[in-house]
Amino acid sequence: MKTFQTLTELSALVGQEVAVSDWISITQERIDQFAQATGDRQWIHVDEERARQGPFGSTIAHGLLTLSLIPAFFDSALCVLETRMGVNYGLNRVRFTAPVPVGSRLRARLTLLSSEPIEQNGFQMVWSVSVEREGAAKPVCVAESIARRYP
Repeated sequence: MKTFQTLTELSALVGQEVAVSDWISITQERIDQFAQATGDRQWIHVDEERARQGPFGSTIAHGLLTLSLIPAFFDSALCVLETRMGVNYGLNRVRFTAPVPVGSRLRARLTLLSSEPIEQNGFQMVWSVSVEREGAAKPVCVAESIARRYP
């Protein structure tokens, strides 16, 4: 985990890969819980027997499940000590570029694209998030995550 004292210190890294998250395991239990929470019970995600005969040979994680892991990736990758609050402000350019079979391990590479001062001495930061699957040649999800952080 990368630790920064202030938001200003972190903001100085615009244009650089700042951190890489820990790995997160994608289990069938996690996929099933996501399906339950969202109501998205498409067979490719939750019917293990049918999915074995499908195009990927197993169930796969929902794209939105992968996307929903962004806060966990950030939490394991970096810390700003003088931050009292962070707010998810939105996403840009989200793409699900490859399937995530059950049993995969994912992590994210976090590159700070921009950091602009906002009210209350905060910063709005735009991050490139590239989610990679262990052993795969290309990312499974790429997105721009916009966060507001306040000291």
